[in-house]
Amino acid sequence: MPPRPCALCAKAKAMIKRPKTGQQICKDCFFYVFETEVHNTITEAKLFKPGDRVAIGASGGKDSTVLAYVMKALNERYNYGLNLFLLSIDEGITGYRDDSLETVKRNQQQYSMPLKILSYEELYGWTMDRIVSQVGRKNNCTFCGVFRRQALDRGAAMLSVDHIVTGHNADDIAETVLMNIMRGDIARLGRCTAICTQGEDTIRRSKPFKYAYEKEIVMYAYFKKLDYFSTECIYSPDAYRGHARVFLKDLEAVRPSAIIDIIHSGEAFEIKEEIKATQKVQQTCTRCGYMSSNALCKACTLLEGLERGMANAGITDRGTKQLRMQDAAGEASPTPDNLRTIPFFELKPTSTTMICLEPTP
Repeated sequence: MPPRPCALCAKAKAMIKRPKTGQQICKDCFFYVFETEVHNTITEAKLFKPGDRVAIGASGGKDSTVLAYVMKALNERYNYGLNLFLLSIDEGITGYRDDSLETVKRNQQQYSMPLKILSYEELYGWTMDRIVSQVGRKNNCTFCGVFRRQALDRGAAMLSVDHIVTGHNADDIAETVLMNIMRGDIARLGRCTAICTQGEDTIRRSKPFKYAYEKEIVMYAYFKKLDYFSTECIYSPDAYRGHARVFLKDLEAVRPSAIIDIIHSGEAFEIKEEIKATQKVQQTCTRCGYMSSNALCKACTLLEGLERGMANAGITDRGTKQLRMQDAAGEASPTPDNLRTIPFFELKPTSTTMICLEPTP
Protein backbone atom coordinates (compact mmCIF):
# COMPACT_ATOMS: atom_id res chain seq x y z
CA MET A 1 0.00 0.00 0.00
CA PRO A 2 1.49 3.36 -1.03
CA PRO A 3 2.01 5.93 1.74
CA ARG A 4 -0.93 8.21 2.38
CA PRO A 5 -0.68 11.88 1.48
CA CYS A 6 -0.85 14.46 4.27
CA ALA A 7 -4.47 15.08 5.33
CA LEU A 8 -3.81 18.83 5.41
CA CYS A 9 -1.57 19.78 2.49
CA ALA A 10 -2.27 16.65 0.36
CA LYS A 11 1.23 17.02 -1.12
CA ALA A 12 3.85 15.56 1.20
CA LYS A 13 3.83 12.02 2.55
CA ALA A 14 2.04 11.58 5.88
CA MET A 15 4.55 10.65 8.58
CA ILE A 16 2.69 11.40 11.81
CA LYS A 17 -0.65 10.36 13.21
CA ARG A 18 -1.70 12.99 15.72
CA PRO A 19 -2.70 11.41 19.05
CA LYS A 20 -4.99 14.36 19.67
CA THR A 21 -7.05 14.17 16.46
CA GLY A 22 -6.04 10.98 14.67
CA GLN A 23 -5.09 12.97 11.54
CA GLN A 24 -2.25 11.59 9.42
CA ILE A 25 -0.07 14.51 8.40
CA CYS A 26 3.44 15.39 7.27
CA LYS A 27 6.11 16.80 9.57
CA ASP A 28 5.85 20.38 8.33
CA CYS A 29 2.08 20.44 8.78
CA PHE A 30 2.45 18.93 12.24
CA PHE A 31 4.89 21.66 13.24
CA TYR A 32 2.53 24.30 11.85
CA VAL A 33 -0.65 23.06 13.55
CA PHE A 34 1.10 22.43 16.88
CA GLU A 35 2.61 25.93 16.97
CA THR A 36 -0.61 27.53 15.72
CA GLU A 37 -2.68 25.85 18.44
CA VAL A 38 -0.29 27.16 21.09
CA HIS A 39 -0.41 30.63 19.49
CA ASN A 40 -4.22 30.55 19.54
CA THR A 41 -4.20 29.52 23.20
CA ILE A 42 -1.92 32.47 24.01
CA THR A 43 -3.85 35.07 22.02
CA GLU A 44 -7.35 33.95 23.01
CA ALA A 45 -6.38 34.05 26.69
CA LYS A 46 -4.57 37.40 26.20
CA LEU A 47 -1.67 36.13 28.25
CA PHE A 48 0.92 38.76 27.29
CA LYS A 49 1.37 42.33 26.22
CA PRO A 50 4.29 43.85 24.29
CA GLY A 51 7.25 44.59 26.50
CA ASP A 52 6.47 41.90 29.08
CA ARG A 53 9.44 40.22 30.75
CA VAL A 54 8.59 36.51 30.74
CA ALA A 55 10.44 33.77 32.61
CA ILE A 56 10.19 30.26 31.19
CA GLY A 57 10.35 27.63 33.92
CA ALA A 58 13.16 25.46 32.52
CA SER A 59 13.94 22.02 33.90
CA GLY A 60 15.72 20.61 30.86
CA GLY A 61 12.88 18.13 30.27
CA LYS A 62 10.86 17.77 27.09
CA ASP A 63 7.98 20.08 28.12
CA SER A 64 10.06 23.07 29.18
CA THR A 65 12.53 22.63 26.32
CA VAL A 66 9.75 22.56 23.73
CA LEU A 67 8.08 25.51 25.49
CA ALA A 68 11.27 27.59 25.30
CA TYR A 69 11.71 26.73 21.61
CA VAL A 70 8.08 27.46 20.71
CA MET A 71 7.90 30.67 22.78
CA LYS A 72 11.00 31.99 21.02
CA ALA A 73 9.61 31.00 17.60
CA LEU A 74 6.17 32.52 18.20
CA ASN A 75 7.63 35.66 19.76
CA GLU A 76 9.62 36.27 16.60
CA ARG A 77 6.95 35.11 14.13
CA TYR A 78 4.01 37.06 15.58
CA ASN A 79 5.97 39.93 17.10
CA TYR A 80 4.74 39.46 20.67
CA GLY A 81 7.43 41.89 21.82
CA LEU A 82 8.41 39.75 24.83
CA ASN A 83 11.70 39.66 26.68
CA LEU A 84 12.29 35.98 27.40
CA PHE A 85 14.36 34.45 30.19
CA LEU A 86 15.08 30.91 31.36
CA LEU A 87 14.52 30.26 35.06
CA SER A 88 15.69 26.97 36.57
CA ILE A 89 15.31 25.63 40.09
CA ASP A 90 18.06 23.36 41.39
CA GLU A 91 16.44 21.06 43.94
CA GLY A 92 19.72 19.40 44.76
CA ILE A 93 19.10 15.86 43.45
CA THR A 94 22.39 14.20 42.59
CA GLY A 95 22.36 12.28 39.33
CA TYR A 96 19.17 13.96 38.16
CA ARG A 97 18.91 17.72 38.50
CA ASP A 98 22.65 18.35 38.14
CA ASP A 99 22.56 16.50 34.81
CA SER A 100 19.35 18.17 33.59
CA LEU A 101 20.77 21.62 34.38
CA GLU A 102 23.58 20.92 31.93
CA THR A 103 20.85 20.56 29.29
CA VAL A 104 19.35 23.89 30.36
CA LYS A 105 22.75 25.56 30.02
CA ARG A 106 23.01 24.23 26.47
CA ASN A 107 19.48 25.51 25.77
CA GLN A 108 20.59 28.92 27.00
CA GLN A 109 23.21 29.00 24.24
CA GLN A 110 20.95 27.41 21.62
CA TYR A 111 18.06 29.84 22.19
CA SER A 112 20.14 32.90 23.17
CA MET A 113 18.17 33.52 26.38
CA PRO A 114 19.49 34.76 29.74
CA LEU A 115 19.44 32.04 32.42
CA LYS A 116 18.87 32.30 36.18
CA ILE A 117 19.42 29.24 38.41
CA LEU A 118 18.15 29.34 42.01
CA SER A 119 18.91 26.42 44.30
CA TYR A 120 17.10 25.00 47.32
CA GLU A 121 20.46 25.09 49.10
CA GLU A 122 20.72 28.83 48.51
CA LEU A 123 17.12 29.61 49.45
CA TYR A 124 16.28 27.06 52.16
CA GLY A 125 19.64 25.69 53.28
CA TRP A 126 18.52 22.17 52.36
CA THR A 127 18.82 20.02 49.26
CA MET A 128 16.27 17.36 48.31
CA ASP A 129 18.96 14.72 48.89
CA ARG A 130 19.25 15.86 52.51
CA ILE A 131 15.48 16.14 52.92
CA VAL A 132 14.92 12.60 51.62
CA SER A 133 17.57 11.33 54.02
CA GLN A 134 15.43 12.80 56.82
CA VAL A 135 11.87 12.01 55.72
CA GLY A 136 12.27 9.03 53.39
CA ARG A 137 10.56 8.68 50.03
CA LYS A 138 6.94 8.61 51.15
CA ASN A 139 6.35 12.36 51.60
CA ASN A 140 9.35 13.89 49.84
CA CYS A 141 7.26 15.20 46.92
CA THR A 142 5.31 17.39 49.38
CA PHE A 143 8.52 19.20 50.33
CA CYS A 144 9.69 19.50 46.74
CA GLY A 145 6.36 20.80 45.42
CA VAL A 146 5.95 23.45 48.13
CA PHE A 147 9.58 24.58 47.97
CA ARG A 148 9.64 24.63 44.17
CA ARG A 149 6.56 26.81 43.83
CA GLN A 150 7.95 29.46 46.13
CA ALA A 151 11.42 29.21 44.58
CA LEU A 152 9.96 29.93 41.12
CA ASP A 153 8.27 33.09 42.38
CA ARG A 154 11.42 34.21 44.16
CA GLY A 155 13.60 33.51 41.14
CA ALA A 156 11.17 35.43 38.94
CA ALA A 157 11.24 38.35 41.39
CA MET A 158 15.05 38.39 41.15
CA LEU A 159 14.69 38.68 37.36
CA SER A 160 12.03 41.41 37.76
CA VAL A 161 9.75 39.58 35.33
CA ASP A 162 6.03 40.16 34.82
CA HIS A 163 5.06 36.59 34.04
CA ILE A 164 6.14 32.96 34.50
CA VAL A 165 5.20 30.34 31.91
CA THR A 166 5.49 26.64 32.67
CA GLY A 167 5.41 23.55 30.49
CA HIS A 168 2.35 21.96 32.13
CA ASN A 169 0.51 20.13 29.36
CA ALA A 170 -3.01 18.76 28.92
CA ASP A 171 -2.04 15.42 30.47
CA ASP A 172 -0.66 17.18 33.57
CA ILE A 173 -3.82 19.22 34.03
CA ALA A 174 -6.12 16.24 33.54
CA GLU A 175 -4.06 14.29 36.10
CA THR A 176 -4.42 17.17 38.55
CA VAL A 177 -8.19 17.23 38.11
CA LEU A 178 -8.32 13.50 38.87
CA MET A 179 -6.00 13.86 41.88
CA ASN A 180 -8.10 16.63 43.40
CA ILE A 181 -11.28 14.58 42.91
CA MET A 182 -9.63 11.54 44.53
CA ARG A 183 -8.48 13.62 47.48
CA GLY A 184 -11.66 15.66 47.75
CA ASP A 185 -9.59 18.83 47.52
CA ILE A 186 -12.30 21.39 46.77
CA ALA A 187 -10.06 24.44 47.01
CA ARG A 188 -7.59 23.21 44.39
CA LEU A 189 -10.27 21.63 42.22
CA GLY A 190 -11.81 25.06 41.73
CA ARG A 191 -8.66 26.55 40.22
CA CYS A 192 -6.54 23.69 38.84
CA THR A 193 -7.77 24.12 35.25
CA ALA A 194 -7.15 27.88 35.11
CA ILE A 195 -4.73 28.73 32.32
CA CYS A 196 -3.48 31.74 34.26
CA THR A 197 -3.22 32.26 38.01
CA GLN A 198 -2.08 35.15 40.12
CA GLY A 199 -2.44 35.99 43.78
CA GLU A 200 -2.03 39.44 45.25
CA ASP A 201 1.50 38.57 46.36
CA THR A 202 2.63 36.36 43.48
CA ILE A 203 3.74 36.76 39.89
CA ARG A 204 1.36 35.74 37.09
CA ARG A 205 1.74 32.16 35.94
CA SER A 206 0.31 30.61 32.82
CA LYS A 207 0.31 27.34 30.90
CA PRO A 208 0.54 27.89 27.12
CA PHE A 209 0.50 24.09 26.66
CA LYS A 210 -2.83 23.68 28.48
CA TYR A 211 -4.40 21.92 25.48
CA ALA A 212 -1.25 20.26 24.10
CA TYR A 213 -1.03 16.47 24.52
CA GLU A 214 2.14 15.09 26.08
CA LYS A 215 2.59 12.65 23.20
CA GLU A 216 2.54 15.49 20.68
CA ILE A 217 5.11 17.45 22.71
CA VAL A 218 7.37 14.37 22.62
CA MET A 219 6.83 14.03 18.86
CA TYR A 220 7.59 17.73 18.33
CA ALA A 221 10.84 17.46 20.31
CA TYR A 222 11.83 14.30 18.44
CA PHE A 223 11.20 15.57 14.91
CA LYS A 224 12.74 18.96 15.69
CA LYS A 225 15.76 17.16 17.19
CA LEU A 226 15.64 19.33 20.30
CA ASP A 227 18.18 18.87 23.08
CA TYR A 228 16.35 17.74 26.21
CA PHE A 229 16.84 15.55 29.29
CA SER A 230 14.54 12.54 29.55
CA THR A 231 15.36 10.79 32.85
CA GLU A 232 12.60 10.67 35.48
CA CYS A 233 13.24 12.11 38.93
CA ILE A 234 14.71 9.38 41.13
CA TYR A 235 12.39 10.34 44.01
CA SER A 236 9.10 10.48 42.06
CA PRO A 237 8.11 6.83 41.35
CA ASP A 238 6.16 6.61 44.62
CA ALA A 239 4.38 9.95 44.11
CA TYR A 240 0.58 10.01 44.44
CA ARG A 241 0.32 11.59 40.98
CA GLY A 242 1.55 8.33 39.50
CA HIS A 243 -1.77 6.62 40.32
CA ALA A 244 -3.72 9.32 38.47
CA ARG A 245 -1.29 9.10 35.54
CA VAL A 246 -1.75 5.33 35.14
CA PHE A 247 -5.54 5.72 35.29
CA LEU A 248 -5.47 8.53 32.72
CA LYS A 249 -3.32 6.52 30.30
CA ASP A 250 -5.77 3.63 30.52
CA LEU A 251 -8.63 6.01 29.71
CA GLU A 252 -6.70 7.56 26.82
CA ALA A 253 -6.03 4.13 25.30
CA VAL A 254 -9.80 3.58 25.09
CA ARG A 255 -10.81 7.16 24.28
CA PRO A 256 -8.06 9.60 23.16
CA SER A 257 -10.30 12.60 23.81
CA ALA A 258 -10.52 11.65 27.53
CA ILE A 259 -7.70 14.08 28.36
CA ILE A 260 -9.46 17.13 26.94
CA ASP A 261 -12.83 15.87 28.22
CA ILE A 262 -11.50 15.75 31.80
CA ILE A 263 -10.09 19.26 31.47
CA HIS A 264 -13.47 20.55 30.24
CA SER A 265 -15.14 18.75 33.15
CA GLY A 266 -12.77 20.50 35.55
CA GLU A 267 -13.52 23.85 33.92
CA ALA A 268 -17.25 23.22 34.35
CA PHE A 269 -17.04 22.55 38.10
CA GLU A 270 -18.75 25.29 40.06
CA ILE A 271 -18.12 25.51 43.79
CA LYS A 272 -21.17 26.38 45.90
CA GLU A 273 -21.03 29.74 47.64
CA GLU A 274 -21.49 28.13 51.05
CA ILE A 275 -18.46 25.92 50.34
CA LYS A 276 -16.40 28.89 49.19
CA ALA A 277 -17.25 30.64 52.44
CA THR A 278 -15.55 27.83 54.39
CA GLN A 279 -12.25 28.16 52.50
CA LYS A 280 -9.35 29.87 54.21
CA VAL A 281 -8.70 33.46 53.21
CA GLN A 282 -5.32 34.15 51.62
CA GLN A 283 -2.98 36.14 53.83
CA THR A 284 0.73 36.84 54.10
CA CYS A 285 3.19 34.64 55.98
CA THR A 286 4.34 36.49 59.08
CA ARG A 287 7.81 35.00 58.79
CA CYS A 288 8.77 35.19 55.10
CA GLY A 289 6.11 37.44 53.52
CA TYR A 290 4.94 34.86 50.98
CA MET A 291 1.26 34.15 50.35
CA SER A 292 -0.32 31.73 52.82
CA SER A 293 -3.65 30.50 54.14
CA ASN A 294 -2.22 30.45 57.68
CA ALA A 295 -0.03 32.67 59.83
CA LEU A 296 2.97 30.66 58.59
CA CYS A 297 3.17 29.50 54.98
CA LYS A 298 3.66 25.81 54.21
CA ALA A 299 7.29 26.32 53.18
CA CYS A 300 8.19 27.98 56.48
CA THR A 301 6.37 25.25 58.42
CA LEU A 302 8.16 22.47 56.52
CA LEU A 303 11.52 24.21 56.90
CA GLU A 304 11.00 24.67 60.64
CA GLY A 305 10.23 20.97 61.01
CA LEU A 306 13.44 20.09 59.17
CA GLU A 307 15.49 22.49 61.26
CA ARG A 308 14.06 21.15 64.51
CA GLY A 309 14.53 17.50 63.60
CA MET A 310 10.76 16.98 63.35
CA ALA A 311 10.46 16.89 59.55
CA ASN A 312 7.16 15.02 59.32
CA ALA A 313 5.40 17.48 61.66
CA GLY A 314 4.88 19.92 58.81
CA ILE A 315 3.42 17.42 56.33
CA THR A 316 -0.21 17.58 57.52
CA ASP A 317 -2.32 20.19 59.30
CA ARG A 318 -2.74 17.72 62.13
CA GLY A 319 1.01 17.32 62.49
CA THR A 320 1.50 21.08 62.51
CA LYS A 321 -1.14 21.50 65.22
CA GLN A 322 0.54 18.83 67.33
CA LEU A 323 3.86 20.65 66.94
CA ARG A 324 2.30 23.92 68.12
CA MET A 325 0.62 22.17 71.03
CA GLN A 326 3.95 20.69 72.07
CA ASP A 327 5.48 24.14 71.75
CA ALA A 328 2.90 25.53 74.13
CA ALA A 329 3.48 22.67 76.58
CA GLY A 330 7.25 22.95 76.31
CA GLU A 331 7.54 19.37 75.01
CA ALA A 332 8.81 20.03 71.50
CA SER A 333 12.43 19.75 70.46
CA PRO A 334 14.22 22.97 71.36
CA THR A 335 14.37 25.51 68.56
CA PRO A 336 17.98 25.95 67.42
CA ASP A 337 19.37 29.42 68.02
CA ASN A 338 20.47 29.48 64.37
CA LEU A 339 17.10 28.32 62.99
CA ARG A 340 17.21 28.80 59.25
CA THR A 341 14.41 30.95 57.85
CA ILE A 342 13.48 31.89 54.30
CA PRO A 343 14.44 35.42 53.22
CA PHE A 344 11.52 37.85 53.28
CA PHE A 345 9.63 37.97 49.99
CA GLU A 346 8.75 41.31 48.43
CA LEU A 347 7.09 41.48 45.04
CA LYS A 348 8.00 44.50 42.96
CA PRO A 349 4.89 46.23 41.58
CA THR A 350 4.40 45.90 37.84
CA SER A 351 3.17 48.69 35.61
CA THR A 352 0.02 46.91 34.46
CA THR A 353 -2.48 44.31 35.54
CA MET A 354 -3.43 41.59 33.07
CA ILE A 355 -6.71 39.72 32.97
CA CYS A 356 -6.33 36.15 31.74
CA LEU A 357 -9.36 34.77 29.96
CA GLU A 358 -10.11 31.11 29.38
CA PRO A 359 -9.53 30.09 25.75
CA THR A 360 -11.16 27.24 23.91
CA PRO A 361 -8.95 24.50 22.49
